[in-house]
Amino acid sequence: MNNNPSPGNKAGGLTTILEKSLGAAAKGGTTNLAGVYKYAEHIDAKGFVFMDSPGYDPCSITGEVASGSNVVAFTTGRGSVYGCKPAPSMKLATNTAMYNRMSDDMDINCGAVLDEGISLEEMGQRIFDRLLEVASGSPTKSEAQGMGDNEFIPWAIGATM
Repeated sequence: MNNNPSPGNKAGGLTTILEKSLGAAAKGGTTNLAGVYKYAEHIDAKGFVFMDSPGYDPCSITGEVASGSNVVAFTTGRGSVYGCKPAPSMKLATNTAMYNRMSDDMDINCGAVLDEGISLEEMGQRIFDRLLEVASGSPTKSEAQGMGDNEFIPWAIGATM
């Protein structure tokens, strides 16, 4: 119970897991919501969908992979080192300072939007191009280092203590 949100999230200013969830939903952009799914339920809709899942990175992404995801675009602002062998996990660093500290494990520095004046459209194209490369077999930084063997962590459905 004391780890929700995690110590790193608390240090970043979050006070509740609800705040974290609202931020995650905001990252979805302005496209219409195409579906809402239970944890690890097979996703059959195209477009932006929502899954009821925990905020703990490995469990959350495990649910997405179990639902059929074959590549993950994982945003991180505090430097989560999550890697995933069942489906490649491409890490998008949200700020340059963290990207520079962890460049061996971060795939794209999205902080360049603020620090280098890269447009959102250009950054989106960079992410899309790299996703296509990864989906075509190019290893993510985690995969290149052999990381992610033990990151598939299912979540118990229902309340836990």
